[in-house]
Amino acid sequence: MPSRSAEGTGAPGEPVARLARAALSLRPLLEVLPAPVAVSRDARAGASAELVERITRRLALPALDLRGTVPGQEPGTFPRIIGERLGLTGPAHGEPCAELDDPAVVDRIVDAAAAGDFDRFATRRTVETPDGTPLRVHTAGRPGSPAVVLASAPGMPARLAEWWIRALAPTHHVVTWESRGLSGPPEASAATAYGLAEQSTDLVTAMDSAGMARAHVMGLCGGAVLAVVAAALHPERVVSLSLWHGDFELGPESPKTEHQRNLQALMAMVTDGRAPAGAIHGTLCRAISGGVPADLAHLVLHPYATVELFSRYCALNGAVMGTDLRPHLSSVTAPVLVVTSEDDSTAHPEGSLLVARRLDRADTWIRPHGDHVSLFRGAPGLLDRMAAFLDRHPAPA
Repeated sequence: MPSRSAEGTGAPGEPVARLARAALSLRPLLEVLPAPVAVSRDARAGASAELVERITRRLALPALDLRGTVPGQEPGTFPRIIGERLGLTGPAHGEPCAELDDPAVVDRIVDAAAAGDFDRFATRRTVETPDGTPLRVHTAGRPGSPAVVLASAPGMPARLAEWWIRALAPTHHVVTWESRGLSGPPEASAATAYGLAEQSTDLVTAMDSAGMARAHVMGLCGGAVLAVVAAALHPERVVSLSLWHGDFELGPESPKTEHQRNLQALMAMVTDGRAPAGAIHGTLCRAISGGVPADLAHLVLHPYATVELFSRYCALNGAVMGTDLRPHLSSVTAPVLVVTSEDDSTAHPEGSLLVARRLDRADTWIRPHGDHVSLFRGAPGLLDRMAAFLDRHPAPA
């Protein structure tokens, strides 16, 4: 039988390319789960086990256990997330993935998907912080362009901020990093300090590794706290700040959503030893997984993949969510853009407004709508507002 071609309209090869892109997006999660990684797969899955295995081998991803879902048994959180991402179960599992006859054609399609992936777009390397902690740093754009440091949500994979990195890289030199404790072996993390001072020093380490003397610092969610602390402790390095839907602790009267209060309480129980991480991990993972959008679940739930990761996540964010930021705000001299939305139920919008009032040079943008995860999807208008602010306060090339 002659092979169907991936050339021409590209229609026969697009389902394979889509599957390859989905597999690539799962790399951070697959690399921290025990191999072979269990995957939920329905009998009517859109792609055969053979095709999935060929693609994952070609991409050098961890081995998958594709034996499928046991009838009548509820799949685990991560097997379900991975299966849905690959279209092997869930709402998209009925969409067929055309089987191409020629393995060489499949390989070419997979290689093309890999060439456009985030891990090729951004350069990744591991550097060492002043206290000896390994730090995974990602850079994109052209060195010599205006510099932007992106402080993403602590404990999350860099890929969560992919939209912003790709959007900024054509005109800026962009650097981000993955939180301390996530880049080295598990035994090394036991002695790692996770305080705000250490995490903000990591921001400066990422700048240094990219050769940036001064930069705009962009903070997303809990990363907004690190951006403020870095600007307060290292004002000579920060040209301007933007704080996007920040998760701020502002003392006894600090406004908090129910999500913030509950998560902070659970993290405190883990970090101060009142409850072992394993006792909370499974329950919390199941409780929050149902409310996470399917398109981001494989990234947002990454810190919950193992008890060890969850423990580090609690340490990182316990410092971010539990330290009063007010003493640092008075030391920030750079111009600041503060962004929130009226209906963010994850990080209370009033916290951002209080921060803006305490800063001498703050512009505030309150979006009428925009939940917390819209920040990582690239909601309409975000890049335009960011570009306008950067134009007013340009970082040096």
